[in-house]
Amino acid sequence: MRRPSRGIAYMIASALGFSVMSVLVKLASPRIPTGEIVFVRALITLVISYALVRRAGLAPLGSGTPGALGRLALRGVLGFGGLAGYYLALAHLPIADATTLQNTVPLLTAGLAWWMLGEKVGWPVAIALVFGTLGVLLVVRPSGDGLAHDPVGVAAALVGAACSALAYVTVRKLARTEHPLVIVLVFPLVATPLAIPWAAMDFVVPAPSDVLLLLAIGVSTQIGQVFLTLGLAAERVASATSVNYLQVCFAMGWQVVVFGEVPAIATLVGAGAIILGTVLAASSSSSSRS
Repeated sequence: MRRPSRGIAYMIASALGFSVMSVLVKLASPRIPTGEIVFVRALITLVISYALVRRAGLAPLGSGTPGALGRLALRGVLGFGGLAGYYLALAHLPIADATTLQNTVPLLTAGLAWWMLGEKVGWPVAIALVFGTLGVLLVVRPSGDGLAHDPVGVAAALVGAACSALAYVTVRKLARTEHPLVIVLVFPLVATPLAIPWAAMDFVVPAPSDVLLLLAIGVSTQIGQVFLTLGLAAERVASATSVNYLQVCFAMGWQVVVFGEVPAIATLVGAGAIILGTVLAASSSSSSRS
């Protein structure tokens, strides 16, 4: 087997970081309002991202290429929409259900990349997406009560997934002219002021343990976001985002370790399909570059 490309490796690291974030958000949601979690997460990543940009000697608002500032702002707005939708879904749905709906992003992204960027979706990646989709359905079995009885959570997850897909395509286009660290910075730069009114509506003073939890959410998200941007800059969108299905596998592991829930047989079969789809995407990526 060929070794997966650097872009695929970045996306695997991103999936792990975001899976940790989802567990932490689920743990915080019963005590901290969603708007407050979104605000703190954006503020923490803003501070970290700005420090990284300054350390690298980069211009915080990008290269100044015509139209780039508008695209950076659009990436920030779309990222905020994806973040808000996903966090709302985690608050209203079981973590596996929310993760499943969020993982419709690769399918949406592949179609948008074909339409907006002219990127080809070859058979290996198409098959990988099919395996990933089937695996996700097996893992969560979305016909269950968790989805049927909470339309707010379902709607939030689907809107968030659509925003995330558009944001991924925007990142891929921006990566042609902008440094990945600048692209990462603009997300919290836009999201932080947008989250302030939402957080102020139902603000709760966090306990010391919740402060640590919120800090961990910000750090784990920053790790996932940096590797996501690096992966999208180095890899075709369809190949890169298909690896996001690994978040479901990581979520299963966290459910066993954190929540003490043993996966069902269907979950294990679904995980196998997801891993197979990821291997196909990685192999396709390596072949296209050899």
